[in-house]
Amino acid sequence: VQLQASGGGLVQAGDCLRLSCAASGRPFSSVAMGWFRQSPGEEREFVSAIRLSANTTYYTESVKGRFTISRDGAKNAVYLQMNSLKPEDTAVYYCAAALRYFNSRYYSDITSYDSWGQGTQLTVSS
Repeated sequence: VQLQASGGGLVQAGDCLRLSCAASGRPFSSVAMGWFRQSPGEEREFVSAIRLSANTTYYTESVKGRFTISRDGAKNAVYLQMNSLKPEDTAVYYCAAALRYFNSRYYSDITSYDSWGQGTQLTVSS
């Protein structure tokens, strides 16, 4: 699976933005798709994921109620709708695909994901 993330940019606090992840290869043979982010000097952290079989979604606590992950099977794409953006959301955002089954307790683990996109930069100014 090859992944291409896009949609990042420079926005102001309170703005909305949607990230897209276009998948090619065998995209929806994936078990789950996820979004992670990484700020300079920080570890890559989990943001959100969707388990494709049941459309079950997961979010890190700091984005619950503001971010929404969704998928479009016809377009082989996964999206991250981000509302009420905050400066602390500033990071490079990566989409990822899990190709192997994993217990749902590990949905936020980087090691559960096998393919990664190149990242798209989001900068939120205050």
